Amino acid sequence: MATSKANGPVPAAGKSGFRNQKQKQENRDESELLTVPDGWKEPAFSKEDNPRGLLEESSFATLFPKYREAYLKECWPLVQKALNEHHVNATLDLIEGSMTVCTTKKTFDPYIIIRARDLIKLLARSVSFEQAVRILQDDIACDIIKIGSLVRNKERFVKRRQRLIGPKGSTLKALELLTNCYIMVQGNTVSAIGPFSGLKEVRKVVLDTMKNIHPIYNIKTLMIKRELAKDSELRSQSWERFLPQFKHKNVNKRKEPKKKTVKKEYTPFPPPQPESQIDKELASGEYFLKASQKKRQKMEAIKAKQAEALTKRQEERNKAFIPPKEKPVLKPKEASTETKIDVAAIKEKVKKAKNKKLGALTAEEVKLKMEVDEKKKKKKK
Repeated sequence: MATSKANGPVPAAGKSGFRNQKQKQENRDESELLTVPDGWKEPAFSKEDNPRGLLEESSFATLFPKYREAYLKECWPLVQKALNEHHVNATLDLIEGSMTVCTTKKTFDPYIIIRARDLIKLLARSVSFEQAVRILQDDIACDIIKIGSLVRNKERFVKRRQRLIGPKGSTLKALELLTNCYIMVQGNTVSAIGPFSGLKEVRKVVLDTMKNIHPIYNIKTLMIKRELAKDSELRSQSWERFLPQFKHKNVNKRKEPKKKTVKKEYTPFPPPQPESQIDKELASGEYFLKASQKKRQKMEAIKAKQAEALTKRQEERNKAFIPPKEKPVLKPKEASTETKIDVAAIKEKVKKAKNKKLGALTAEEVKLKMEVDEKKKKKKK
């Protein structure tokens, strides 16, 4: 009995301890659970994980443009060597202009064929072998963004694509440094190689640039995000208050018409009926006149108009014979006593100027000066 009493409270204590542990786990910050420890890497997929290999052979083929033929010929042995390490065969068909990759019986990694397919796609899109071979690594991915159909106008498309590259490739270089990705702009596509998080940002920047949003705005936000990521306290918080909010300045204003029609106030009553010709004649009294009288009135009105026109024409003709107004003749002003030249003062100035020694010394003056200098030297000795 003693033993049973002693062992009785043990399970209760165990339950309470389990509950406390559970509460502690729930109280943990979500950020601690979501963050990956520094230096941790996913273990590589080895032959031990899939010792039996694959059931069936799978292959992928892609075409390449004519201008890539010479480069692919040179680097193809290196491509085969890199793929043979993963037991994948690669063939280059120069007649058809295609590259093919396929698995073998020794292939153990089921996803390596997808990476090999991406490798030949990147080589076809003018990416160098040194950069394209990185796709075979586990932590590296690629993204080929098609930009040809995003802008209809050809000139506008070329301008926006050049804006993405920047002067001497400076914008593209800044984007590469911020996203840790290699970016290649070629024709109607943009190829990017790097980590998944970087590829997401690259796609966003490229599509925004094609939508006429300058890449410098996205680069600015990426720089701020990079600094905020260093702070461990801000990882679980929203960064919207730190990120800049850019507004569109080029708002399309509707062109206003030259003649503005002012709308009249609404009235439920219809407008008054316009007067007819008979009503007007009745009001003036012309309706009751005879035909001969109406004709005479018309003739008088015509003659009055003709007389007015004649007088106007005569006035215009007479304007040519009217002499212009002459300017009044100005009388010459008498010379004032203040502005008179003082001849005596000028003579005195000329005499003084003659007395002054101007220019080089005369021969007699030079001799006298030399004698004075010799006397001074003798005294010093």
